Amino acid sequence: MIQKQAKEQIAVKTIYFSMLGSMLLAILKWMAGILGNSHAIIADAVESTTDVFSSGFVLFGIKYSNKPVDKNHPYGHGRAEALITFIVAGFLAVAAFIIIYQGIKGMGMPRVLPKSWTLIFLAGVIIWKEISYRLVLKKSKETNSSSLKADAWHHRSDAVTSLAAFIGISIALIFGNNFKYADNWAAIFAAGFILYNSYLIFRPALGEIMDEHLYENLEVEIRKVSLGVPGILDIKKCFIRKVGMKYYIDLSVVMNSNMTVRQGHDLAHKLKDTLLEKINNISDVLIHVEPN
Repeated sequence: MIQKQAKEQIAVKTIYFSMLGSMLLAILKWMAGILGNSHAIIADAVESTTDVFSSGFVLFGIKYSNKPVDKNHPYGHGRAEALITFIVAGFLAVAAFIIIYQGIKGMGMPRVLPKSWTLIFLAGVIIWKEISYRLVLKKSKETNSSSLKADAWHHRSDAVTSLAAFIGISIALIFGNNFKYADNWAAIFAAGFILYNSYLIFRPALGEIMDEHLYENLEVEIRKVSLGVPGILDIKKCFIRKVGMKYYIDLSVVMNSNMTVRQGHDLAHKLKDTLLEKINNISDVLIHVEPN
């Protein structure tokens, strides 16, 4: 089981990896797009540039959300992570609209066919970004971080825009001047994919803020573990609230009505300790006792 401090360290190291990679790629893409006469690569550079800033927001969100509980924040600061995820999704959407605007605008201008070497450059970018996506997504699952998952999808979006640019440039080079705007269309198509991904990132974070019931598998596991504790006869209610990387659980359990207050209290503590021990990412459990 990964401890809270270790999770934060994993998340922070992953974000530094994302920021440095996006910064380097943004510089290379701007150079390749300008020197290689490719609007699609320039649009791709815009997306990578926004990645740098969004990763900075994710880094801030992870650090802030892991601040300890205080008097004014009895549940901690974890909700800051969902708010940062909104910002990351917003960056994706803004980048997509910029790409669409630049792609449409570029179709009315004289164009020179892209350079053939840009295809080799894009192939390398696609491979690197897909590797980055898989690595960051893996870390997001290890840490249970929604903002880190959003950052992972930035890498996937970048890979898709680069793939679209690769296809568009290939069409332009193969079919000549009649298809000189192919990489513009490729950039616009990629922007549509980015918009769709921004929604996929935004929606779970919204559910987290609104305390929607999104954790059926976790509820099943909680009920199974709880009923395995001797003395717990039934589970009436199980409410789950996600705050940052952790879950807060509200349980209504049925016990034998002949128990004393002390016995019921001890059994409730035993149940709580069992859940914290056997299920990862649970921060606290509030138990309400009902007689059978």
